[in-house]
Amino acid sequence: MTEHASTISNRPLIELLQDSLTSTPCVNVRKNAKVKVVTGMLVQYLETFTDSVVVRDGTKPIGMIGGREIIQGVYKNPSSDFFEMKRVEDITDGRLNIVSPDITLEELVTLWKSVGRAFAVIGMGNDDYSVISVKKLLEIGMGNNVESHISEIPKKKIVTFDRDDTFGDVIRLMLENKTRKIMLEGTTKFINDRIIIETIEKLDYLLGNDSFLEVPVSVASLENAKVVSEDLNLTEISRIMYGMSQPLIMQADRVISPWDVCLALGRI
Repeated sequence: MTEHASTISNRPLIELLQDSLTSTPCVNVRKNAKVKVVTGMLVQYLETFTDSVVVRDGTKPIGMIGGREIIQGVYKNPSSDFFEMKRVEDITDGRLNIVSPDITLEELVTLWKSVGRAFAVIGMGNDDYSVISVKKLLEIGMGNNVESHISEIPKKKIVTFDRDDTFGDVIRLMLENKTRKIMLEGTTKFINDRIIIETIEKLDYLLGNDSFLEVPVSVASLENAKVVSEDLNLTEISRIMYGMSQPLIMQADRVISPWDVCLALGRI
């Protein structure tokens, strides 16, 4: 299906995605589960499947947890107590958007901007929900002839860290700049919340280690951004990102994240 770019943001999701709209199962966690449980789930699902896990009280969805909540918690309490003693409900973001299939792309992106998270769910009946996250918007980008280009995406400050920085330094930069990804200065490598959480998991959720914030970030396995030389359009960018486990694109002096693509699609 190919449509002119100017029609996309005003069209309902059910029209843009059709059967794919409700094809992504909702990943759930009980509100009284340990933070360690949801952290392990995020290691598996962040970005490759969804951007958050839905928190439930019985069958009722009451909020969501993503990488942001984990790194915020670790920054305040860098010990195994955070994972073993805290409950999911203690760190839940209650601003979960439950939307209808008739919501337009522009309306969805506006909701996402209000909470700073690309995540919503659609009710399926019988207390069942399907997820709408970055992956779904990349599908929209791939399935439509979107002629807006990288050069039309507003430039943003590229947040960087140094090789000698600690996890405390990196997490502080993420929280201060409200970003999930920061670049290693002078390279195409980056670190994100998922990489930090994976490192914490390898350290047995900080059991016997109360100095995580002082650990050099060099122990983590960084990811490489995809470098492109051409001024690609959003359809081409969406296709590239959809096939990446941890998507990020660099072009000239720009860094383009899936969030940037979502915002761009919501404007056209």
